[in-house]
Amino acid sequence: MRNYSWKTTAAAIVGIVTTILTLVVSPLLDNDPSTLPKYQEAISIVSASLVGFFTRDDDKSSEQVGAKK
Repeated sequence: MRNYSWKTTAAAIVGIVTTILTLVVSPLLDNDPSTLPKYQEAISIVSASLVGFFTRDDDKSSEQVGAKK
């Protein structure tokens, strides 16, 4: 079983949720039809946040996360 790096995964989830709520959902709910969601910015930030799913925490060794065989 793989030992996941919970800190970087949690940071990635928080970054993705915050980005979606701020740049996509908030403009849709502000009752101003001239405000548009910022999809391009959201996509770039979400894709950068996805790195957290594949990054190892600093306190985890390669053996602990199954990277070294």
